[in-house]
This record gives sequence, C-alpha cells and structure tokens, in this order.
Amino acid sequence: MAGSASVLTDSSRLSRIDRWVYKLESWLTMIAGITILALVFIAVVNILGRWLFNMPLRGYIDWVEQLMAVFAFLGIAYCQRLGGHIRMDLLVGALRGRALWLSEFVTVFFMLLVTLILTYGSYLHFLRAYTNGDSSIDIGLPIWPAKLIVPIGLALLSLRLILQLWGYARAFRLNSTEPVAVPLVEDAATVAQREAESLEGGDIEGDEPKGGAQ
Repeated sequence: MAGSASVLTDSSRLSRIDRWVYKLESWLTMIAGITILALVFIAVVNILGRWLFNMPLRGYIDWVEQLMAVFAFLGIAYCQRLGGHIRMDLLVGALRGRALWLSEFVTVFFMLLVTLILTYGSYLHFLRAYTNGDSSIDIGLPIWPAKLIVPIGLALLSLRLILQLWGYARAFRLNSTEPVAVPLVEDAATVAQREAESLEGGDIEGDEPKGGAQ
C-alpha cells in the first residue's frame, strides 16, 4: 500500500510546469483546510447555541452540506501530486525501470479517462442546478456553487494526471532512475527520516528533492 512519496525537480519544462501547478494546488488545499476550520467553528456555535440558549444555528445542515464539497474536492489534485492516495502496489512495488514506468503510465492513463468522464458529468450536474435554481431545503441556499467545486477539483486533477503521464512517458523513454514531476514512493524508514528532519527544521515542503537533468 503506497504511503508518502517524494517528487524530484530539475530545470526541465515539465518540472517548471509541475511546480507552477503545485502552487495552485497548494493554495486550493489551503482553502480546503480553512473550510474545515470554518466548519468546526460553525459546529461549535451550533452546539453552544443549542445548549446555552436553546437556539441552534439556523441552516446548520445546509451549510455543512455545501462546504463539504470544498474540502472533499479541492485537495485531491494536491494529494495525487504527492502520491498520497491509498493504492495497492504489491505487484508494482516489485517492478523496476521501464516496466515500472510503463505500469504507472497505464494506471494513470485509465485514471485520467475516468476523471474526465466524471468532470464532464459533474459539470452537467452543476449546469442543471444553476439553470433550475436549485436550493437547499432549510434556508434556501443556492446549490450550484457547491456543485461547481466538483468539476473544478476534477479538472485540476485531470491536469495533474496529464503532467504525470508526461513524466512517466519521459522516464520510460530515458529509462530514468530518478524521474521528475511524478511521486516516488518511499519506504517507511525514509518517510520517518524525512519527518524527523522536518521537525528539526530541515527540508520541508518548499525544499523538494532535486533530480538531475534526465
């Protein structure tokens, strides 16, 4: 099962685009994190209002339903870039060289196909909600903003998968041992060492491992 991963960088065009997209993914992930904090605050207000004044927050469920889409979808491309999604890699973990990069390319290709289909379907779902003026049951919040978040998050994931296809194809062509712009899964010992270094003020997110020109 894949755990943490590192992403190498160099001066190539692919790596430059990867880092630019990563900045966008990081900002959206920060928005998702702030949204979670806002949901915690709303929950506290709702509980205290109900307990102290017998006045729960009006529309609490409506707000939760709308905001869930933000943190559920804005961070998926960020997680994909870092190789954070859970997967079974019993077979892939035994591969090396071109066989590994080919298997990763095929896997990501099918992921991209599914993601593009979901992006198109979720956009149609948003468009229908926007056209019909759908709203929540309790306080009548418009539903289309939350539904718009879904195709946005999936579109960014599609872009990330395209970059990873580029990275794996490049690694296959060059038979690279250290490809850039793709997540390289690390073993438990390496992950623990990196976490210890970050706690000691060593390399953190912005200081990514550098790869040589491939």
